[in-house]
Amino acid sequence: MKKSNSLVFFGNERLSSGFIPDGAPTLSALIEHGYDVKAIVAHHEGGQSRKARSLEIEEVAKAHNIPVLLPDKPKEIIDQLASFNADAGVLVAYGRIIPQSVIDLFPHGILNIHPSLLPQFRGSTPIEQAILDGNGETGVSVMGLVKEMDAGPVYAQRRVALNGTETKQELTQKLLSIGSQLIIDVLPAVLAGTAHPQLQDESKATFTSLFAKTDGIMDLHKPAERLEREVRAYAVWPKSRLDLGEHQVTVTKARVAQAETDGTLVIACNPGWLEILELTAPSGKTMSGADFKRGYLRD
Repeated sequence: MKKSNSLVFFGNERLSSGFIPDGAPTLSALIEHGYDVKAIVAHHEGGQSRKARSLEIEEVAKAHNIPVLLPDKPKEIIDQLASFNADAGVLVAYGRIIPQSVIDLFPHGILNIHPSLLPQFRGSTPIEQAILDGNGETGVSVMGLVKEMDAGPVYAQRRVALNGTETKQELTQKLLSIGSQLIIDVLPAVLAGTAHPQLQDESKATFTSLFAKTDGIMDLHKPAERLEREVRAYAVWPKSRLDLGEHQVTVTKARVAQAETDGTLVIACNPGWLEILELTAPSGKTMSGADFKRGYLRD
């Protein structure tokens, strides 16, 4: 009997908005553990932009002679996917709806890495939401894909403690690494048909939503604690933007302060004080808040 080890990989491993992974850890781990990856299905929005960069998974695919398919919708290539006769799919940040007809191509379904403790934080921004809510922990779930959003049975979860200083980039990279290992841990049982996933408790489901660019405008009527979380959660996109005097800056590092002290750049919030530790000036230069105050806000 043929050993089940052939896969189709869906996604680009970019688990949060603006996140650029350090390589393609899940895809690389699958290859290193001997799985036969027949193809990679991804999408590359904004590919015509001058600032667009190749996907990390494309570099791994090229090194291992794996075809990369970039359909607008996966149903467009259903015949090609069927021709691979793959045993299962693995999905990490695909960003497109997978129809049931595609899921049904795989005898063992499609496994999905989701960066939350499902059923908490279903949707597209669970990492950002965990930071915004000031949660003491988050985690990673490996679930079986179903047509409903993030509602599939859970094969494994790993809890991750948060200390309240994590940036989106740092936390995403950590959760991606953990998820990659979880996939490797559960795949043998899934492919052998001996895994026993747990159904999610629908009564405990919570949902996240996409951010708009306007979400990054810092509202000083908010508490300082909330704005500090936004700086960490909105890094890269949609970015935390603030008008200081006649200048709009992007705040990249901040902390809750007691009050303004000499030389520091501290903003009054409602309630509290927020010290701007680092920002991107109108010139595009990254500098400390103190240097910006000396250079741009002199009386």
